[in-house]
Amino acid sequence: MSTAAKLGPDASDEPTIGRLVADTTGDLSALIRDEIALAKSELSFSAKAGGIGAALFAVAAFFGLLAIIMVSIAFAYALASLPHIGNTLAFLIVFAVYVLIAAILAYVGLRKVKQVRAPEKTIATMKSNKQVLKRS
Repeated sequence: MSTAAKLGPDASDEPTIGRLVADTTGDLSALIRDEIALAKSELSFSAKAGGIGAALFAVAAFFGLLAIIMVSIAFAYALASLPHIGNTLAFLIVFAVYVLIAAILAYVGLRKVKQVRAPEKTIATMKSNKQVLKRS
């Protein structure tokens, strides 16, 4: 045998194009499966942390509501201790203050909602893009 024949690659060791495509497809499929599994794992952890965070916010809001109720009662009793104001009138004053605050907030909120406009430039651009795509 000649030296050149020994140094060159053996034709039986060379993978075929079909084999290379099959290997590449299998590797790509495995890579995608692994990426999806990793994403599921990360999202599961994030969802748990987000759920715990949301629950803690809900509990904090509940305690905040209890605090508002307690300070309202204290305010009503403080008013009741003034001369010529009984318990009933004191609690009605506190109630009126809350109704007034709610009305003001509702009015401001309504004005802000009325300021919301449709994204006119974006809509016009999308219609223009649609026309260009139809002509293509």
